Amino acid sequence: MTAHDLAATAAALVAEGKGILAADESFGTIEKRFEGIGVASTEDTRRSYRDLLFTTPGAAEFISGVILFDETLRQSAADGRSFVEVLQGQGIVPGIKVDNGAKPLPGAPGEKVTEGLDGLGDRLAEYRALGARFAKWRAVIAIGDGIPSADCIGANAHALARFAALSQEAGLVPIVEPEVLMDGAHSIARCAEVTEATLHATFGALFEQRVVLEEMLLKPNMVLSGTDHHPQAGVAEVAAATVRTMRRCVPAAVPGIVFLSGGQSDEAATAHLNAMNAMAGEQPWQIGFSYGRALQTPALRAWRGKADNVSKAKDAFLHRARLNGAARRGRYSADMEAAVA
Repeated sequence: MTAHDLAATAAALVAEGKGILAADESFGTIEKRFEGIGVASTEDTRRSYRDLLFTTPGAAEFISGVILFDETLRQSAADGRSFVEVLQGQGIVPGIKVDNGAKPLPGAPGEKVTEGLDGLGDRLAEYRALGARFAKWRAVIAIGDGIPSADCIGANAHALARFAALSQEAGLVPIVEPEVLMDGAHSIARCAEVTEATLHATFGALFEQRVVLEEMLLKPNMVLSGTDHHPQAGVAEVAAATVRTMRRCVPAAVPGIVFLSGGQSDEAATAHLNAMNAMAGEQPWQIGFSYGRALQTPALRAWRGKADNVSKAKDAFLHRARLNGAARRGRYSADMEAAVA
């Protein structure tokens, strides 16, 4: 894998009008999602659900890549093709989540550090052999009384940078995901402050680890009010604060910023993405999306584990993907929500 190939993959993932589907839920997370629709989480139900998402006709017009879970990368669709082959056949880039989850940070109550660096080089080589072309690592930063600490931000920034360096060495584009959580009563100003500190530390660590910025993507949180803060910042305020923070922290060499939805509603995540892309003036990087729940929730509710509902679930997924594709161009409006094509 050459540097040109990595840069080309990164650029493809932030192609105009497209974004990334995060389908990398752990066993515990997808079990909770399935519980909400009355479906048992088994290898077969997980495979069937991912099958309907990945085989939705027309989705490739709006979806550039899919982040897979270890199990999913190894599974096959109903027609016998591997999921990697299914995605590649549509021009969608397969990726893989490689971290082992956030665990309590010793000596730091309420704070976590993401684990999984041990043996990561070997796992990355295996994932690339299985067809993955990018990898993702998530760190979580909580806002609360006296937190986050500099130690927490620093530990997570170092892990993100080590992951990114190892990924590029293995021939995979790293998606670096430092998520400042929206849980709490903090203001949008406090979120901006913590996000800025986190991104500065992250890019400092990336520089120290010799990560090539043109061959990576950033997956940060948007700058939002805490979920328990009143009043909540409006769409325009969120867009302005988020872009301002990114411009202060993210080098122009990074090809794109693919925002996570972070627990926002489907509509809010799309509206915020749209407002950022509709802002006057050009930004130095593409402003895209890498959504999980904000893309999948309508499909899950339509499917409910029943084969008879697969077609309706595909329609729901395609509609949500189309709306976010419009938001990538700054062309989304709320009246498009009801118009299922």
